[in-house]
Amino acid sequence: MSKVDQKIINLYDEFTHGGMNRRQFLDRLTEIAGSSAAAVALLPILQNNYAQAAVVPPDDARLVSERAAFESPKGKIDGYLVRPKAKGKRPVVLVIHENRGLNPHLEDVARRFAAEGYLAYAVDLLSLVGGTPANEDAARDLHTKMNQDDAVAALVAGVSFLKKHPESTGKVGAVGFCFGGTMVNRLAAASPELDAGVAFYGRQVPAAQVPNIKAALLLNYAETDDGVNTGIPAYEAALKANNKKFTMHTYPGTQHAFFNDTGAARYNKAAADLAWSRTLAFFKETLGAPSSG
Repeated sequence: MSKVDQKIINLYDEFTHGGMNRRQFLDRLTEIAGSSAAAVALLPILQNNYAQAAVVPPDDARLVSERAAFESPKGKIDGYLVRPKAKGKRPVVLVIHENRGLNPHLEDVARRFAAEGYLAYAVDLLSLVGGTPANEDAARDLHTKMNQDDAVAALVAGVSFLKKHPESTGKVGAVGFCFGGTMVNRLAAASPELDAGVAFYGRQVPAAQVPNIKAALLLNYAETDDGVNTGIPAYEAALKANNKKFTMHTYPGTQHAFFNDTGAARYNKAAADLAWSRTLAFFKETLGAPSSG
């Protein structure tokens, strides 16, 4: 990757994580690209393309999906619940979105877990501020208005809801990406009911909160992700000092958001496939084998 390419990706990361508004982003992108026309040409590469989201189509005949809500201390939280068509008790995977709310990509990730035999629930934490809008920029802006402590409280309630679901075995794991990865770490420290957590490039909790973690953790990091990776050594040391069950992987040659196959600029198929296989193996070990029906 050239220095210019890296500058562009770093700029997009700053924009998507709330460091600047869209006008500032486009002005900076124009400076790097050399012209407004070149900047506009780059946008489709940088932005997520949800037309590519359906690895498992929404109408997949093997699956049944529905919109499902639960009550939290912060109000009603909406989400997308999906499972194999054959009814039965299954381990549950709670899917936590990035900083754009519940979008087609995260719904597709939930379907991928359902296709493996899990009961999967993709939560919409932007329910706390009105629900995820269809427009990605609007969703990102709305995300900045959401109180993250309220989101943690909602997720704790979500784990309890999923443990008691009539089709749940009572074993609940959580997986999250970017903001969702941070939420997995925070949820693990806040909910003694969570059985397992997989955090993709998520920021860590302070060492003082680590003793509260009961869940086994799988921590997936990108090689080039300075904003997140600076917290790894202290988190790893605290997990070891408190005898927590965890596994950590850093994927060479990857950027933040390498798993998201709707974002061409940073998606890394080899790393994403490896991380996915490790995630499935981890959940099978910690939650029990999902139903094949």
